[in-house]
Amino acid sequence: MRASQPNMSLQRALARIGRNWGLYLLLLPAVTLLICFTYKPMYGVVIAFKDFSPALGISGSPWAGLKYFEKYFHSYQFAVTIKNTLVISLYSFVLFPIPIIFALLVNQMRQNYFKRVFQTVTYMPHFISTVVMVGLMMILLSPGNGLIGHLYGLFGAEAPNVMGSAGLFSSVYVWSDVWQHTGWDSIIYIAALSAVDPSLYEAATVDGASRWQKIRYIDIPMLIPTAITLLILRVGGLLGVGFEKAYLMQNNLNISGSEVISTYVYKIGLLSAQYSFSSAINLFNTIINFVLLILVNWVSRRYSGQSLW
Repeated sequence: MRASQPNMSLQRALARIGRNWGLYLLLLPAVTLLICFTYKPMYGVVIAFKDFSPALGISGSPWAGLKYFEKYFHSYQFAVTIKNTLVISLYSFVLFPIPIIFALLVNQMRQNYFKRVFQTVTYMPHFISTVVMVGLMMILLSPGNGLIGHLYGLFGAEAPNVMGSAGLFSSVYVWSDVWQHTGWDSIIYIAALSAVDPSLYEAATVDGASRWQKIRYIDIPMLIPTAITLLILRVGGLLGVGFEKAYLMQNNLNISGSEVISTYVYKIGLLSAQYSFSSAINLFNTIINFVLLILVNWVSRRYSGQSLW
């Protein structure tokens, strides 16, 4: 009886695929790309445990065990990269509610024309490339010829070198991200608010509820499930500070505050050709993010009933 149960399940699955073969056919290219470019390259992770040599290949290189993990843990850059990555990530994490607040403000606009124009203008910075964005920051924050330099010059004062300050690097990085992506990140919250039943607002108005009370008791509860899902995903990438922007913003003056895990992996792996060492660092980063994702998802499911799975 037990042996027949897997066969019955397989038959049901095949019958379901047969009924929906068109949908599975559309799914096939995406699954193929996922396997080829995501799962198949995972085999290369083993070089983190080997003394990898391009001449010998992955399978021919000798095993090194945890040698490169220990090397990273005992290196000077371990504390520096972990600290800088955590500072930027936690800084961004604290500002996570900004798109929610922005969506609530947009939802309160009653003039549809102005609302559409306002949303379009706030979405536009998201489409600025990282290279152009960093170039704009350097021009605006330049102590000599930038906007900051001219403003300080009006008062006869010397402008600070913001882009060259290690202490200000995290603030410049995070707040420029807020300016660039708040409008875009608020789209999903605005969509959630658009699904609110208008009768709820009408009933609240009849009961004498103020605008703030409608936000508190209708809008915010509607946003909580979406916010929790995105929050879990954000925690899952806690140590995943973007490489491109951090690397482009780096210079010799702010390197002590701008060297994060992703930029260090790039320099060790591609510039210094220490492939096994860089793979070990990146694998350590990935494992930490994965553990945090599982942990936060479990906590959320246990205490709020909302989770990714």
